[in-house]
Amino acid sequence: MKWYKPRNKEASHLRILLHGPVGAGKSSFINSVDSVLQSRVTGRALTDANSGSSFTKQYKTYKISNGPDAFYSFVFNDIMGLEQKANNGVHVEDIKLALRGHVREGYKFNPNPLTEDDPSYNPSPKLDDRVHVLVSVIPADSVSLISEEVIKKMREVRLAASNMGIPQVAILTKVDKACAEAKKDIGNVYKSKYLDEQVKMFSELLGLQANCIFLVKNYAKENDTQDDTDALILCALRQMINYGEDFLNDL
Repeated sequence: MKWYKPRNKEASHLRILLHGPVGAGKSSFINSVDSVLQSRVTGRALTDANSGSSFTKQYKTYKISNGPDAFYSFVFNDIMGLEQKANNGVHVEDIKLALRGHVREGYKFNPNPLTEDDPSYNPSPKLDDRVHVLVSVIPADSVSLISEEVIKKMREVRLAASNMGIPQVAILTKVDKACAEAKKDIGNVYKSKYLDEQVKMFSELLGLQANCIFLVKNYAKENDTQDDTDALILCALRQMINYGEDFLNDL
């Protein structure tokens, strides 16, 4: 991973877009990947444990340091969370535009979708601007509580990504809150029958294969990184990179 570079010469990096409901752990996952790769707990992507609405307001790209004056050859994009009401949260059309690379860095999300006459609209996206992997993020402790409206929006985004050939994976976060067995020993997450049921349920809701859904515990209250937590995060990250690299190579 440290030496990964896209083989497609038109791409200088692999772009991974995270989407999902408010409070799912999208920003926390970015921080957790950063923490694993820096071997210390970081917090560059701002989060809010108490907000009932999305804390992320802008379209922002996160690069991860890979030594002095260098970065890993993959980037994450964080977006506003999806909400149940039509005029709340990120607009589905904005996510579709982001997939195609039409959304410029720093775009402030609002109830109305981005239009072509907006300065934040990129009319001629390059391969680097486009999304190469779509990641759906859901808390493992509330899979059954996700509203039909949010699931409908997520499926619409998935369909748009599929039509563009963009590969997709999902991560279930907060596994320690969902399962007492995982809370006791995070290394037991893939042995948990309850978490396996949540994976199957989310697979059916979103229409994504179960082997594309990964269990993750984000760093939230820890002061130091832990090997078992790192392993879950790295497992999901490796598959994102593998799928994204396959997508770029097929272009």
